[in-house]
Amino acid sequence: QVQLVESGGGLVQPGGSLRLSCAASGTFFNIDFMGWYRQAPGKERELVAHIRGSGNTNYADSVKGRFTISRTNAENTVYLQMDSLKPEDTAVYYCNAMIASTSWRIYWGQGTQVTVSS
Repeated sequence: QVQLVESGGGLVQPGGSLRLSCAASGTFFNIDFMGWYRQAPGKERELVAHIRGSGNTNYADSVKGRFTISRTNAENTVYLQMDSLKPEDTAVYYCNAMIASTSWRIYWGQGTQVTVSS
């Protein structure tokens, strides 16, 4: 059973920082991309950032220059460092990953709430 477990969400003031973590556990052979999506109330889920095993990254325009995605392959963990947070960054953040277990498929974490408010 493959699982993605997120941590690091919370309440922060505008301009502040948070670091999200997501660790893959269970039995699997390989991980391709890992990434983060978010969903604000009343809005569709949107891509925040992705990172491939090669280290290549992709960011949503709204977070470029403020968020940094990274991963440690040895620990099967992806991080999202969020700086200069804005109220519009408030959302539930979901980790996802393409993982080879019995076959390649996309897995999702349970989500972690990030609230940016004064």
